Amino acid sequence: MELNNLSPEKLKKLSIKELEGLSQDIRNFLVEKLSKTGGHLAPNLGVVELTVALHYLFNSPKDKLLWDVGHQAYVHKIITGRADQFDQLRQFKGLSGFPKRSESEHDVWETGHSSTSLSAAIGMALSRDLNKEKHRVVAIIGDGAMTGGMALEAMNHIGHEQRNLMVILNDNEMSIAPNVGAIHNYLGKLRTDNRYVKAKDELELLLKKIPAIGGKLAKTAEKIKDSLKYLVLNGILFEELGFTYLGPIDGHDFEELIDTLKIADKTQGPVLVHVITKKGKGYEPAELDADKFHGISPYKIESGEVMKKEEPPSYTEIFGKTLVKIAEKDKDVVAITAAMPSGTGLNHFQQVFPERFVDVGIAEQHATTMAAGLAVDGKKPVLALYSTFLQRAYDQVIHDVVRQNLHVTFAIDRAGFVGADGETHHGVFDITYLRTLPNMTIMSPKDENEMQHMIYTAIEHCNGPVALRYPRGNGLGIEMDKEFNSLPIGKFDVLKEGKEVAIIAVGTMVQVAEKAAKELEALGYDIKIINARFIKPLDEELLLQLAQQEYKVVTIEEGSEQGGFGSSILEFYAKQNMNVDVNVIGIPDEFVEQGSISQLRNLVGLTAENLAEQIQKIYPLKEKQRA
Repeated sequence: MELNNLSPEKLKKLSIKELEGLSQDIRNFLVEKLSKTGGHLAPNLGVVELTVALHYLFNSPKDKLLWDVGHQAYVHKIITGRADQFDQLRQFKGLSGFPKRSESEHDVWETGHSSTSLSAAIGMALSRDLNKEKHRVVAIIGDGAMTGGMALEAMNHIGHEQRNLMVILNDNEMSIAPNVGAIHNYLGKLRTDNRYVKAKDELELLLKKIPAIGGKLAKTAEKIKDSLKYLVLNGILFEELGFTYLGPIDGHDFEELIDTLKIADKTQGPVLVHVITKKGKGYEPAELDADKFHGISPYKIESGEVMKKEEPPSYTEIFGKTLVKIAEKDKDVVAITAAMPSGTGLNHFQQVFPERFVDVGIAEQHATTMAAGLAVDGKKPVLALYSTFLQRAYDQVIHDVVRQNLHVTFAIDRAGFVGADGETHHGVFDITYLRTLPNMTIMSPKDENEMQHMIYTAIEHCNGPVALRYPRGNGLGIEMDKEFNSLPIGKFDVLKEGKEVAIIAVGTMVQVAEKAAKELEALGYDIKIINARFIKPLDEELLLQLAQQEYKVVTIEEGSEQGGFGSSILEFYAKQNMNVDVNVIGIPDEFVEQGSISQLRNLVGLTAENLAEQIQKIYPLKEKQRA
């Protein structure tokens, strides 16, 4: 079928056989398109039939289909008329990799972080009922996202409200990494145990043969049916929460999907449909390695081999291997991840020290407070998270870690722009939301060698909470020191002496500053370059020297200008009642779209060219020549 002209209306006219053919066409399309652009392949291959069935039965956008996380929304985008935009998937100014309300009326909920769809769904159901409307609200959530506390809070409330609302539990036994925890184990039992359904059916058949059941006998029969749940299965979590539970069913069988969804649609109150799918379905490399193909770079279709140039190790890889070296000598180091061992580089630690490795599932809040508990007893927990996901645990950072001044190391990956995942995943707010906290030490390395020393310093030579922020992508390929060195806490590093103008750069922006200084030197400038390797505490002694020597100061950071590192410099001089010319360059007060990191830096002016231009404006060369 021609996918470029596909729509929900056309879909509804197809037979079951034609739906099966369409599903294969969609899989072929995804494998081909994502081989060029990269993207979330495995999760989308797993939900083809489910997504087709939902659009076949329901009427989007009148009926609200909410996709949790959004990693599995590509099929939904194809069906709703966006197949012709997939050549620009996750590209600058192109099709978003996540649901986007501004992109289509069919995208009713935007998401990039997991476990939010159920809360949004009950909100939409409440609004519908207040307006006396009749449309359906359907939330599609993965089993991995069900480990998130927010999802469980929403389940509890939905069961209490008893509104008409459908939850599709897409159970592929994985989130990004294999799932962990009691809920995952519970779902595993449901997948493999059909005794309850069989026994319940047999009991109902028996009761139907007894004429005129009424009064006490009818109540007794219902109690028998309820008790059967506990006799046969190890707990009926969803029904006890107030849901009608249907399943588990085969998420790749159209007849079973459509029949079950029709039953669910007729059920009053909240209903949960448990659908078993296979992540990577239909493309062998993705089936065999769903973790790798969860989010994949361009690849060769025939083999699944990723097409990458030979490059230096990534910061993530360096972090993971450095942590292993430190843990070999320090038995108190414990590594924690929230369902992302490979994504954070902790897979290395997991292999070497499984007894000191903890994966809590998609539960950043719990991970943070658990780390605090470890620290209270003298362990040295290292919690590795992406910057954008640490936002979810902000209260726990403040209340449970920082307030108690506990020695927890936050390894903050993907600090700054992340590229194709866009605004939900850019790590641009961590400086702002962490630097205001008492007791917090914040570091950011200029290169991979400095990074290994920062990891060592954070774990072995700091007291209290430490945040180490580092970028997505590869290191510079510089030579690594053989031994770890402890860095002096709160001291900047002067990389180049110069006169009149000082650039204070954070992390990745040090390279930008060095390049800009070379451009300016060719014009006659003499620029001082300072590596602000400690964002907090500030190097107050050096800042006072700059003020006394009447430097013009330019700060540059790959983070929010509002409340960021540059703001802290302005605050420091204001508090000292010093009139210092400080110019702040960072990410402006807006959400920045998707694109390559170089495109986004260019978009907001985090480039050597823009930095050089700004310095020429604030300190013109002719003024320098007159001086």
